[in-house]
Amino acid sequence: MAFAHSEAPAQRPVSAKIVVSGGFGVGKTTLVGSVSEIKPLRTEAAMTSAGLAVDDASKVSSKTTTTVAMDFGKLTVDTGLMLYLFGTPGQDRFGFMWEDVVQGALGAIVLVDTRRLDDCYAAVDFFESRGLPFVVACNHFDGGTLHDLEEIRSALDVPADIPIFMTDAREPRKVRDALLELLEHILTKIEPTTVMAPAPPPPPSSVAPSEPSFDPWRADQAVPTPSP
Repeated sequence: MAFAHSEAPAQRPVSAKIVVSGGFGVGKTTLVGSVSEIKPLRTEAAMTSAGLAVDDASKVSSKTTTTVAMDFGKLTVDTGLMLYLFGTPGQDRFGFMWEDVVQGALGAIVLVDTRRLDDCYAAVDFFESRGLPFVVACNHFDGGTLHDLEEIRSALDVPADIPIFMTDAREPRKVRDALLELLEHILTKIEPTTVMAPAPPPPPSSVAPSEPSFDPWRADQAVPTPSP
């Protein structure tokens, strides 16, 4: 009788939540959209006078919309890992939503516009205060000045163990590299699993072993001598 060949069911990939944060107009929506394998979910609204009153749009004059809740995308890194990307709103008046967006996140990318470093201080402080692993990705803008990364580190007062690198939110390959950089950094923050030592053998019993009972039907046994 022939049996049909059966294969083991494919294992579901592990999923992880990654936050993309930074200041207003720094490229968070662009970053999520450039690598998402699904149509990104965006919650954008037209810029209003209320936003212009608190956000400096002089360096992003072409920006006419702003994220009012979050951006959402998905990226399969390989068959074993799937990333869900959540972009935080950039305007200060929506900062109260950050706590909800980062809930359950494994780590974060702080996206930086080197022309406006002041705008990313809040994101750096936010993740540092919560102990969430993060990296700093300096987004390249056409016509922008390339700064030395160590100068940026000093200006942001970021510890030496936090990676800082250049990226381009418009280029999927560079965004993917940024996400891999974050994952490697997260691994350095995870405590190695404690290897359990084998259990020691039980201590010897303090009770003296009892004498074997006398069997009158066995010829090879000596007759027990009664105690005096």
